[in-house]
Amino acid sequence: MLETAAVTGASGFVGRYVVRALLERGVRVRALVRSRAKADDALGRHEHLELVVGDILDRSRCDELVRGADACVHLVGIIREQGGQRFEQMHVEATRNVVAACEAARVHRYVQMSALGASPLGRAEYQRTKFAGEQVVRNSSLAWTIMRPGLIHGVDGEFTRLAARWARGTAPPHFFMPYFARVEHAGGRRRRVVPTVQPIYVEDVARAICSALERDESVGEIYPLVGSEPVDWRELLTGIRDSLHTRGPRLTAIGLPGEMAAMKARMAGMMGVGGLLPFDEGMALMGQEDSTACMTKARLQLGLNPGGFRQTLSTYAGSL
Repeated sequence: MLETAAVTGASGFVGRYVVRALLERGVRVRALVRSRAKADDALGRHEHLELVVGDILDRSRCDELVRGADACVHLVGIIREQGGQRFEQMHVEATRNVVAACEAARVHRYVQMSALGASPLGRAEYQRTKFAGEQVVRNSSLAWTIMRPGLIHGVDGEFTRLAARWARGTAPPHFFMPYFARVEHAGGRRRRVVPTVQPIYVEDVARAICSALERDESVGEIYPLVGSEPVDWRELLTGIRDSLHTRGPRLTAIGLPGEMAAMKARMAGMMGVGGLLPFDEGMALMGQEDSTACMTKARLQLGLNPGGFRQTLSTYAGSL
């Protein structure tokens, strides 16, 4: 019986939904957060919610977080290096800290948030360090489960909010909605391809994590998590645009050459001005890839039947 769960990244986009889902199931939650004020705003107050304020790179904070817990859900991650945060630190060192704290405190059950596309052969450092974090978990003594979500969407999501601003023309590039396209060669011809994604609703991700904690068959398993509806990036962005309950310009979704964008980001980084771009090299490289997966194992073992993109988007589009 799960009584107390420790959660890292608890005040982040996915974290707040995981905390809420656990509390709704009657589980006490101890949440690691960097700012009490931000956590109060994101999580609110609850008699079964305890905040531990500190840095995940501080092992003592991790020890305090997991002490007396039955399980740990590790959600911390970054999509881009900025503000002094580095992929190796946040995806690998942070995982080592949490895993070591769990082992020392005999917290047996553990769920790790990784990412679809995590691989030692990934073109982006994000993908490679996500995989390295998984290896820390897999080589531990914990009863682990690893989740690999694709693009996660929801009303609080950074990407969803940004796409809504693109659609309204209030965020750069102001005149169109951008995505990264790739070039494929076939039969001596070049063609530009719009990548396909299966966005998954954030509540479905939280539900999958809670279900994994409740089911023994999920121990030692890695689950890709995607929504039930494949869409290409053009359909995704126009779907968000058309769902907005405001009048304004009907901007077009236009694919930028992904390889060229990655090269520009790499050069900007070498000159020390990479932060001026709204993306880095890794984001441009990953944005060209399809982000799809089979959900059969998650359906059978976790009982998860995720919603489609358009259907779940309609539940919150009025708040964007």
